[in-house]
Amino acid sequence: MTTPTPLIFEGRASPLGATFDGHGVNFAVFSQHATRMQLCLFSEDGKREMHRIDMPERTGDVWHGFIPGMRPGQKYGYRAFGPYAPEDGFRFNPNKLLIDPYAKRLTGHPVWNDALMGYKVGDPDGDLSFCERDSAPFMPRSVVEDPSFSWGHDQPPRRHIADTVIYEAHVKGATKLTNLPHAGTFLGLATDPMLDYLTDLGITAIQLLPVHAFVNDRFLVEKGLVNYWGYQTLGFFAPDPRYLASGEIAEFQQTVARLHSAGIEVILDVVYNHTCEGDQMGPTFAFRGLDNTSYYRLTDGNARYYVNDTGTGNTLNVEHPMVLRMIMDSLRYWVEVMHVDGFRFDLCATLGRTATGFDPGAAFFDAIRQDPVLTDVKLIAEPWDIGPGGYQLGSFPPPFLELNDRFRDGVRRFWRGDDGMVSVLADHLTGTAGKFDHSGRPATTSVNKITSHDGFTLADVVSYNEKHNEANGENNRDGHDANYTDNLGVEGPTDDAEILAKRLQRRRNLMATLLLSQGTPFLLAGDELGHSQKGNNNAYCQDNELTWINPRGADWEFRKLVRKLITLRREHPILRQKHFLHAKERVIDGIEDLFWWRADGTPMRVEDWQDPALRTLCAEMRTASGTPHYGAREDAIFLVFNAGPALEITLPKVPEGMGWVHLFDTAAPDTDVHDRDASTVRTPCEVAGEAVQVFELQKL
Repeated sequence: MTTPTPLIFEGRASPLGATFDGHGVNFAVFSQHATRMQLCLFSEDGKREMHRIDMPERTGDVWHGFIPGMRPGQKYGYRAFGPYAPEDGFRFNPNKLLIDPYAKRLTGHPVWNDALMGYKVGDPDGDLSFCERDSAPFMPRSVVEDPSFSWGHDQPPRRHIADTVIYEAHVKGATKLTNLPHAGTFLGLATDPMLDYLTDLGITAIQLLPVHAFVNDRFLVEKGLVNYWGYQTLGFFAPDPRYLASGEIAEFQQTVARLHSAGIEVILDVVYNHTCEGDQMGPTFAFRGLDNTSYYRLTDGNARYYVNDTGTGNTLNVEHPMVLRMIMDSLRYWVEVMHVDGFRFDLCATLGRTATGFDPGAAFFDAIRQDPVLTDVKLIAEPWDIGPGGYQLGSFPPPFLELNDRFRDGVRRFWRGDDGMVSVLADHLTGTAGKFDHSGRPATTSVNKITSHDGFTLADVVSYNEKHNEANGENNRDGHDANYTDNLGVEGPTDDAEILAKRLQRRRNLMATLLLSQGTPFLLAGDELGHSQKGNNNAYCQDNELTWINPRGADWEFRKLVRKLITLRREHPILRQKHFLHAKERVIDGIEDLFWWRADGTPMRVEDWQDPALRTLCAEMRTASGTPHYGAREDAIFLVFNAGPALEITLPKVPEGMGWVHLFDTAAPDTDVHDRDASTVRTPCEVAGEAVQVFELQKL
């Protein structure tokens, strides 16, 4: 039985996407070069294509129409007509069902089949050939959604960045091996035990690996693997269906509300630099079929090929106003409708690249900086890509923070015992001032990390000298080779008690350095529990117990140490100041607030900084509050980072009635300071080999 074709009226060109207004649904989709646009409507179960309706109106480059009486839940897609001329950049093929780039929900994921390609697979002409097979049987459907949600009294925590501790987690991996309800989904993160776990640890923001709808790459599926991390975006407005327990987008909103109720912000890892459609041999899911020349950057002289600054086969054309609008609309949607608190931009250098190279004044950055919604949330740049001039650490405009890989490498090398690393550690300890102390940027600009999803876990940093990525099926060729790790005598697992003790101490030192440094600390979920990936430093395709965090058999004693360090950081604002510390007079208040000391209690000299064999760094930090003398409880902190053998340290002289009080020692992490008199330090004092110690100046 056929149903009558719904009446469609001209509707509106804005907003883009499918918008329910209580009376019907307005459809609007961008295509600059299409000659005809069809709206495809599907049955309630999404299996049958019921109607193909020509969009009745075009305003500029937006095709639009309004269907009265239509309700949320309607499944739909598009077919775009136009030239198929790959050498000119055009790849229109109406045989391919296209996802709405603004779809707020998708029914699932593409099922790999040659029909998904715009060309005939196996044809001698390759992508210049034309495929007439219908891709609809293998494509998910876009779904009309009303994203209204009863937020109640939800308020963004709006944590000051100086008070922020970021916890990078995978939605599935964080809870899959727990007994929590809805483990492995958004709702699993929203359970009371998970909220209690995060708040007890001291986490203020959870950064989620990509949750935008994404695709499992065909080459992975054919090897029995999947895209676990999610850096192949299919839709920039839709949560990935695999993380929705019942398929309702309200589950994501409920999760955000629950995290907010615990005082935890939600930061999304977003991928606006490329899409999942790959290069010229890739599938036609949405953007390529709607308007290839607008959505993508194509090579000069031959528009058949794609600029590949991202290493994924294509690069979004952010300089096109409608592509930039899509990105901005997506960001605002996730803030205003889904209530997220910030974004981490994957390969952010790509978003700032113009025809003349990377530009901190590029349209993307200017659009962000003038937007009153987006300047009120946390923005973190991954400051590199593989394109020309791709490494841009320190070059992003305020208010962007930047992931600091140099912190990671420098701190690892210091504790590994590499020569000449004391001066490098000093720079990172003070917010990597050499890179970020300019243009009025705060010390919190540096997002300090020892580990992250793309690399070794903390347990593996101290257990492996080499990567072990054989499970990825690429003959161990993938993943970084320069990891600056140290297995401390044995590659991988060992029963040797001495080696295990050294590895534990090294983990303590690395974590302590992270949480005692100026900047914004960034922790990888599972590091606090000793999670290992068995030496795999590129586990992007491992959706299994290699990447899932297992609370059973975890190192709960190490978690206590991490919690103690986060508490120490929270209770001592001097460790997380906004202003950069300087060993010379500050421009702001004319007061010295940073002193570098030798172990014998005398100031560091030029030749000391240049000594490649030096293994100990002693730093005295004072408040940047303008107080010109000692007196208040938070006047000074003294930090010792000793990567060498045990030695005696002479602490700086202090005024009468004051003394240095011992706060923390990685060599004796279970020692708690309760009695101030008993913990007052007599100088010189001993610092254990390969250890971190913290002292505070207090009135006696």
